[in-house]
Amino acid sequence: MIRVVPIALPVLLFSLSSFSSAAEDTHDVSNDLTHDVSKDVSKKVSNNIERITIEASTTANTKPVGTFGSPVSNLEYDPRVDLQSRNMAEAQADVTIRGGIFENTGFRVGSATLLDPQTGHYFAEIPIAQEMLSNANILTGADNALLGVNSSVGTVSRDWTAIKTAGSASIGAGNNNFNLQRVHSGVSMALADYTDWTIGVEAEYSRSESDGTIENGDHDFQRASGRIQLVGPSSQTDLFFGSQEKFFGWPNMYTPFNVNETEDIKTRLLILNHQQQYAQDSSFEISTYFRRNNDHYVFSRENPDVFQAFHETEVKSIAVSGRHAQTASFALNYSSQFIADKIESTTLENNFTSRHYYKLSVLPEYRMDLQEDQQLTVRLGAAFDDTNRDDSQVSLIGDITWNIINADDSSQTLYFSYAEASQVAGYTAIGGSNKGGLFRSNYDLERETTKNIELGLALDRETWRLDAAIFYRQDDDLTDWTYSLSSTSARSANPVDIDTLGLELLAVKRFEHAEIITSYTFFDKSENYGAADIDASFYALNYPDHRVTLGLIWHPTDIVEVRVDNEWRKQEENILRNGDDDALFTHLTVKISPTQFDGLDIVLAADNLWDESFEEVPGTPGRGEQYTLSATYHW
Repeated sequence: MIRVVPIALPVLLFSLSSFSSAAEDTHDVSNDLTHDVSKDVSKKVSNNIERITIEASTTANTKPVGTFGSPVSNLEYDPRVDLQSRNMAEAQADVTIRGGIFENTGFRVGSATLLDPQTGHYFAEIPIAQEMLSNANILTGADNALLGVNSSVGTVSRDWTAIKTAGSASIGAGNNNFNLQRVHSGVSMALADYTDWTIGVEAEYSRSESDGTIENGDHDFQRASGRIQLVGPSSQTDLFFGSQEKFFGWPNMYTPFNVNETEDIKTRLLILNHQQQYAQDSSFEISTYFRRNNDHYVFSRENPDVFQAFHETEVKSIAVSGRHAQTASFALNYSSQFIADKIESTTLENNFTSRHYYKLSVLPEYRMDLQEDQQLTVRLGAAFDDTNRDDSQVSLIGDITWNIINADDSSQTLYFSYAEASQVAGYTAIGGSNKGGLFRSNYDLERETTKNIELGLALDRETWRLDAAIFYRQDDDLTDWTYSLSSTSARSANPVDIDTLGLELLAVKRFEHAEIITSYTFFDKSENYGAADIDASFYALNYPDHRVTLGLIWHPTDIVEVRVDNEWRKQEENILRNGDDDALFTHLTVKISPTQFDGLDIVLAADNLWDESFEEVPGTPGRGEQYTLSATYHW
């Protein structure tokens, strides 16, 4: 039986949303140590105080080792995110935030959440080159309740960047017969008769393949993406299309039956996005997209006819979000999204194969100056979620922020928030067989609801920053995938009520030639499945009790850059996990930019430096060592 630990300690938190995790660099930053630690003081919030947004990397490395960059690359070293990967993060990774599960996490580009109706395993199948997007901002608490859709715990949110006239070409090779080729280029030019308007074109093609870091862990990936952009004095419009194909294998990828499984995934994505600023401190963004995802899963690559499944999902959506400043003291934050999806599948047995989703959230904001250097901001509103197949839900959102800006431009901020959110389960959980098979569905699953209360403090100084947060979250009717020793199913969908207590500490220290990033997180959970035949949880109870990260960016000379990320964790015990419950991972890169060849970078990189075999998903083998040598020419 699963251990139940009672917790009755309502606690409070603060969101670390001011820190954003780095994805892939959009330009050469070898001589800019603090390129991700910058202050945006463009938003005036009163005559005397400016809102300061710190954009700082929570990881040292910005690019993966075993393939080209994707929206999940390097998130495994972000203290708020836990990446539970199969093969590697860019192959198939369950992205969890603050001790949630993969389906609690949304991926937002512009103002739209990109949904896959089959399962949250494919939320991160987003074929967009990382140069086109900003660093990832992890939305939690009130911000997630306001802007996220069908993602009750957190959202990985990214914005469209301005196109620059620049480009790069890369080649790479490594052990396990790894090879990579990549080219990216962008051109931006002023319109002849309208010099304050620019038009830009950007495109990239990337591919990689290898035999894998363990046997039957091979991969073959390729991605092509491009966009056209029009930028005016107060607007930016992007039209994007991307296509991605991925084949990869892994033993026990989804099942604990000692077989070599494979997946073949093809994703196409079309997005039109428009950002508009108007009046004083007012703006809105509208996004619309079409996404098609095809998945071919094979249970045994040696004998495919034993079991294989085909799925095709289509999603159409339109979303709008913004902030309207009525006066210097009052503003209205809002977000709304409509999603229509459908699925064709060889494994779904009932007629639950399409759904419409509706989300509307409104968060009024009132600001007052306490003193010349202090400001109090109060936000209180609600969100409405509904579908054409499920019950609707109204959720309360509110927070209070006390901000002090010192004369030397340093600051301290205290937050308190309470946020509710809800979501519905994917088709794999509710639309397949509920009597047997590899993945057993549950037709009785109801809308999941989350209540999150938080308290925290942020201190920002010239050479260091500290964020401290504590939160208490109650998840009711959370859909988890569980295992019973008496069942022939690999996984069964079951509802669970879970209370989570979490602590997060994140610190950044900047020196003349170095930067240190470190964090500590703690989780404790109390769960109630209301059933006696559940012996193990693959997701909801797969979390680290304690986790420490340590990153370093160091420039020993003008031409050498060293980046290293370390993560140590003590995982909650699980009867399906083989090996230890603790692990130490290291990701190291050394970049040399010889002065004789302007624009050339030579990079030696290593992932899982200590050959850690820890099973990130219980029963699924961990990844092995990967070493690569690459060369990139920038223009």
